[in-house]
Amino acid sequence: MNQINKVCVYCASSTKIAPKYFEVATRLGELIGKKKLTLLNGGGKFGLMAATTDAVIENGGVAIGIIPQFMIDHGWDYDKMSQMIVVDGMHERKQMMADKSDAVIALPGGCGTWDELIEIITWKQLGLYQGPIVILNQDGYYDPLLAMFDRALEENFMGVRHADLWNVATTAEEAMDMIYTIPLWDKSYTKFAAI
Repeated sequence: MNQINKVCVYCASSTKIAPKYFEVATRLGELIGKKKLTLLNGGGKFGLMAATTDAVIENGGVAIGIIPQFMIDHGWDYDKMSQMIVVDGMHERKQMMADKSDAVIALPGGCGTWDELIEIITWKQLGLYQGPIVILNQDGYYDPLLAMFDRALEENFMGVRHADLWNVATTAEEAMDMIYTIPLWDKSYTKFAAI
């Protein structure tokens, strides 16, 4: 069993997405809160980010937002966060989210979420992150990305061992179970041998 205290959740800030995505974000937040864990996210007040934060806090958890100053200047920060950490830019934000988290769960999202997810998978491949990474594939949202991963594996752009860099869940409950049971990444896999 992994020792999990802080869970980083990548997700959409859009408010125009279907209710089913808000439902899974809320359920994930409930589960994180009921386990008295700390949520790490981007500190935004919109979309799935706010829905997850609200559910965590309402269920007894702590929600820490990590947000660049320029986003606060635009008024995008969420005043309901338990704690807000202000950073200079996006790179520092992503670094801090990785450094402070024991596991990552990616809910559906757009370019920002994809960027965070691909970067943390790359860091894990390089041995810079060891925790579980779970893609919560609500209603098949991530099927095209997972197909691209499969193609990269099939055509040797990634080694077979890299198929274990991420895991896929279809429910919030499954995602939470996975973060406790996925083995931590073995840094010996980072040796730059032929794939």
